[in-house]
Amino acid sequence: MNYEMEELLPIVSRLAEKYTGNESTSISYEKAQQLMEAVLYCIRVAEEGKSDAVSALQRVSARQMYEAGLVAVEQKVKETLTLYNRILPEFCSYKIRCLEDTFFKGLPEFFRWYDIRFAPQETILTLDYPVLRDLPACRGIQKIQAYLECICLEQDFLRTFPEEYVQRVLFLYDPEYRDSLDNICEVLLMALTGHVLAEKPFTEPELTEADYKRIQSRSADMELPELNRYLIKAVQALVDEWCGENTRLFEYLSQAVEHIAVRLKNISF
Repeated sequence: MNYEMEELLPIVSRLAEKYTGNESTSISYEKAQQLMEAVLYCIRVAEEGKSDAVSALQRVSARQMYEAGLVAVEQKVKETLTLYNRILPEFCSYKIRCLEDTFFKGLPEFFRWYDIRFAPQETILTLDYPVLRDLPACRGIQKIQAYLECICLEQDFLRTFPEEYVQRVLFLYDPEYRDSLDNICEVLLMALTGHVLAEKPFTEPELTEADYKRIQSRSADMELPELNRYLIKAVQALVDEWCGENTRLFEYLSQAVEHIAVRLKNISF
């Protein structure tokens, strides 16, 4: 829904009163801009959520939409905190420093400082550990929620392997992996799909020169689109076998396949 400025300004004005403790509506231009962004953010959240209360109304005012969005933002914070607490007990960083810092330090600080009313559009964190899903359009709690959902899927997948196995794969990929900014699942998937191409048991994490030659030969025999399809099937088989036909996990991991295929096509030894 598109709202005219005359519908939005009274909401911002009332928000400014709350911000100053009902003492004044005189605030800086920067703060007024921040409050306008807060209002628009809540309206967008309400539009995306399309709650029953909103859908039941034929013409929803900007204030009604803003208030519905504010409630939706509060609900998202509760849901995201619940998800964080569900992941926490079994969470493993595999000694990747940026993942440790993001999960154990950054995210608790987000929940501590996130301002639902006056700055819900602020993400606060840089989220240095990269996930496989692109989250460029997300902001605020929407981004944190989407990010944590990715972390949850990754942890579910990684837990199917012994911690020592994952760390060994990471070390073989990069001896300085603790300071790496690579995604753990992508590194592991590249190793696993390499094993598939080399027809080598997963129980042997180290690939030999002969294995790399076989990977190079089989990759060279396929055009990139064909290799992509081959790897997608391999990932599907891995997920089905180890994670019980988890569609959401398969769709998530599949987003790394194109990059892995390019790297396997250019593999050297």
